[in-house]
Amino acid sequence: MSKKKINSFGGLIYSTDPDFKLPGTNSKVTQTPDPSQQQLRIILDTKHRAGKAVTLVYGFTGSSTDLEELGKKMKSYCGTGGSVKDGEIIVQGDHREKVLHWLQKNGYKSAKRV
Repeated sequence: MSKKKINSFGGLIYSTDPDFKLPGTNSKVTQTPDPSQQQLRIILDTKHRAGKAVTLVYGFTGSSTDLEELGKKMKSYCGTGGSVKDGEIIVQGDHREKVLHWLQKNGYKSAKRV
């Protein structure tokens, strides 16, 4: 485990200012566009998964919390497990039609099956 040097914080050890932010830290919040402006793609993937099929949804732009919320709703609708990794929603099994139908029902007009 690497130790951070005190010099990397400019000699700062402790600050009592509640609004203080370290120099060089960006607190830029990405805004999630409307569902109708999202360019989502749906594919079936079996690579590196021991032959098991998963449905991948990628192309989401926005905050990671919104992506995780979308993934949770999608997995709940399909009644299966999965995860959200590297900007992709992974739903276990071949649920391309269900996912496409759910996305279109919720306003994601540009969702496409690849």
